[in-house]
Amino acid sequence: MTVVDRDRVVATLDEAFDAVIALAEGLAPGEWDLATACPGWSVKDHVSHVIGTEAMLLGRPLPEVEVPDDLAHVRNDIGRFNEVWVETYRPRRPAEVVADLRSIVAERRAALAGMDQAAFDEDSFTPAGPDTYGRFMRIRVMDIWFHEQDIREAVGRPGHLEGMAPAVVLDEVSAAIGYVVGKRAAAPAGSSVRFELTGPMARRIDVEVTDRARTVDALAGEPTATLTVPGHHFTRLVGGRGADPAQVQVSGDAELGAAVVANLGYMI
Repeated sequence: MTVVDRDRVVATLDEAFDAVIALAEGLAPGEWDLATACPGWSVKDHVSHVIGTEAMLLGRPLPEVEVPDDLAHVRNDIGRFNEVWVETYRPRRPAEVVADLRSIVAERRAALAGMDQAAFDEDSFTPAGPDTYGRFMRIRVMDIWFHEQDIREAVGRPGHLEGMAPAVVLDEVSAAIGYVVGKRAAAPAGSSVRFELTGPMARRIDVEVTDRARTVDALAGEPTATLTVPGHHFTRLVGGRGADPAQVQVSGDAELGAAVVANLGYMI
């Protein structure tokens, strides 16, 4: 079970909430319906998704809205759950969506303020499987930040690549990237992979494969394969956002490196 620092995650959620609210408040009328890198979703749909997930965490009931059965981008139960909230807000005016975003964030902030470290250490459902509530909140930071980046990309306003939220996003990705290396890319026992992230989201992530693949603080020797890529581009790849894999430079074992690059998009 993953224990995360409650104060750090709550502060980081505050940063993520502030960023997405400011971005939504600054959208021009014609930007709300722009298509994004998430298939089937507009800019407005991303904001609606943030509202819906936070409403779920507050215990609000799922709206009674029909979701079409033929949506190609809805591939599982989580996707259908997300689509209910998105469908709920599609006919609403942007001003209403922004107002609801502010309101739901204010309620969530109040709820989080009443939770201590023990509450964050309790067992919980998370999108990554059973873990602690704290892990779920770290995943919430990642989800909100990813959707903020989807909006920024669609409207041509890059930003928020520095601060607590991007750092926590990389913390969460680091915890899960062993799955990509060991399971998806089938790296053999005894091998290792280094992710050398550059730019504003610079970080070194080392993965060692023994009985399974796991992130380690440092490798004992040189990595079998090294993947060098700008940190933000790396997040677009792991998020399955259609980023160009050619921006990843592979050194060392080219076959292993290519297998990892081909399987980076592990997120739902």
